Amino acid sequence: MAIIKPFKAIRPAKDKVAFVASKSYQEYSRKELNAILAFNPFSFLHIINPGYRRAKNLKGQERYKLVHQIYLEFLSKNVLLKDAQDCFYVYQIQKDNYIYCGLLCGASIAEYQNDVIKKHEATLQRREELFANYLKTVEFNAEPVLMTYKDNAAIAEVIKKEKLKEPQYDFTTRDSVSHKLWVISDPATKIKIESEFQKTDALYIADGHHRSASSNLYSKIAQSSNPNHTGKEPYNYFMSFLIPESEIKIYEFNRKIKDLNGLTKEEFLTQLALTYRIEITEENLFKPKQKHQFSMYLEGDFYSLTLLENNYSLNDALRTLDTQILYKTILEPILNIKDLRKDKRIVYGYGKNNISIMKEEIDKGKFKVGFSMMPINISEIKAIADAGLVMPPKSTYIEPKLRSGITIYEL
Repeated sequence: MAIIKPFKAIRPAKDKVAFVASKSYQEYSRKELNAILAFNPFSFLHIINPGYRRAKNLKGQERYKLVHQIYLEFLSKNVLLKDAQDCFYVYQIQKDNYIYCGLLCGASIAEYQNDVIKKHEATLQRREELFANYLKTVEFNAEPVLMTYKDNAAIAEVIKKEKLKEPQYDFTTRDSVSHKLWVISDPATKIKIESEFQKTDALYIADGHHRSASSNLYSKIAQSSNPNHTGKEPYNYFMSFLIPESEIKIYEFNRKIKDLNGLTKEEFLTQLALTYRIEITEENLFKPKQKHQFSMYLEGDFYSLTLLENNYSLNDALRTLDTQILYKTILEPILNIKDLRKDKRIVYGYGKNNISIMKEEIDKGKFKVGFSMMPINISEIKAIADAGLVMPPKSTYIEPKLRSGITIYEL
């Protein structure tokens, strides 16, 4: 069963939420970041980028302590307020006429450890330790982990009824994305939500593997240093956004390679022909039409590569993934790209125009060859997680992307 709990969120004052909410720090260019920090004193970016005020590039504990200090300043000035009681929060994001709606809550660390909360990506120990140390110092978490669950009619009905009420927040960000938030404080409704999730066999992490792993590590550290540990402390949970699996959107990353590993075009195509049926397409921007088919752009032509399944074994959930097939049949054996995270010869692209961008960059000589594929679907993600397997890096780009600072979970 899936154990979740309501929590007392720290939230922006209603008249300031549109100014506080921010995208992930990494999504801004330096120019955008400086402009926001210069002209918006309420942005959550002031908290997570505290060196701006001092014109210093702060690192490590010095930065973490100042993050905590500025967070307390936002509280003292009533930019941020703490809810008086534990609540669930219905959060809706509308982007490009597509609506994502789910529940903000605390998810159980124990169930993360017991694999009720399932993972499909590997994490790096260094990053886990870095963020756990960050959590220990700043004492809050402002970025929910995106998780999905099997569609549940009872949960959907609860959310539907809440959405008939006036939202606590209703604002639109500069990128034309609409945000609404409803606060669920009614005791009976909270019990109903908890009981329905207890009937759920598993939750699946869609985005936020390092955040959840770091919360797990921090929980272990906090528990070991607390002689009066009861299991009810905030560190026994981490803030999550739960969304029905039918509502998430999964996009693909393409792969752009800087060279052919010393091969000529003809030699490269000859090696490909051992595993693929190769056809030059007439389409200006060819996109794959089915699983196990790839789009390849090379020297001004788009090719369709269709896997010859007699030459490749599809015998487990991982080997059937197109990202793994591409890796095991082309990137590793032919192009000698073994480490998909660190090899500087490979670059990843995503977004609705990623095929045209890939073509343009190859035509300009930035890359030699590019590959695109069909997006991975939720059933494939669940199969990987259920089998305890790990996807290749950059297998999925998943939406919704959540704003920081709309709800904050204190540790």
